[in-house]
Amino acid sequence: MGLGSTAKKIQTLSDRAEAMYKQVQKLQQRITGLEEKTDETNETVARLDHQLTEQRALLLAIAEEQGLNGEEILAEAAIDDVDADESSPAEAAVGETTSE
Repeated sequence: MGLGSTAKKIQTLSDRAEAMYKQVQKLQQRITGLEEKTDETNETVARLDHQLTEQRALLLAIAEEQGLNGEEILAEAAIDDVDADESSPAEAAVGETTSE
């Protein structure tokens, strides 16, 4: 009777170990997939950054050709963006709650 009980415990332990092994394999596959997606995303970001740099240079050249100061236009646009961000309703609401 003692051997039957031991065999049952060993079988239960073996079943649990097999289930855990399968979970670990699934996790390894998911991690590998995430690593591949991350690499793809990094490549896409690098490509887009390069394209953006090229487009900026092209726009600045066109602006100069038209007699405009492209850097000044970009600086003004950046200031406008900062002003718009500072006066957004969400920012105002946060400021009101923190000052009370």
